[in-house]
Amino acid sequence: MTNTADPGQHMDVLYSELQPQLVRILATNLQAPEWVIDDACQTAWGSLLIHREAVEPGSELGWLSTTATRSALRVLRRDRRAAPLEVAEPIRLDGYRTSEPGPERQLELRERLAEIRRLPIRQQRIVLLQGMGYDYVEIAAVTGDSRRTVARQLTRARQRLARLAGEG
Repeated sequence: MTNTADPGQHMDVLYSELQPQLVRILATNLQAPEWVIDDACQTAWGSLLIHREAVEPGSELGWLSTTATRSALRVLRRDRRAAPLEVAEPIRLDGYRTSEPGPERQLELRERLAEIRRLPIRQQRIVLLQGMGYDYVEIAAVTGDSRRTVARQLTRARQRLARLAGEG
């Protein structure tokens, strides 16, 4: 690796030498879209520009790959949580899918939501978060509860919903 007096030129040389390796490392270690890998690499390079004095010469690739991997994982987690929930489309008897749930399915979904509204607010919040795809650890982080409390509240909510369904 060439060491030059100009830090900007040094970063240019470093980028041309390490960027292809960094992309290969991320593509091998992560199953992520190309745009996520590119974004994570650029985030890592930007961070290296800020923290270059703290990074030992010769350890840049390891530092970049760790930083880029963490960035990519954050993006993937965020996108997984923000992904829109799709209502499963019922299949009609003639084999074609309808564009939206039929009236029976809509009624069933409304009844389920009405049952959830009969739960205590705390359980409603946890059930709805789980329905949006959050796992126990993420729900605990959002609500400020422990993972065990989340599991216990979900169990109680399921039991209460089963009782409510038995009453109806």
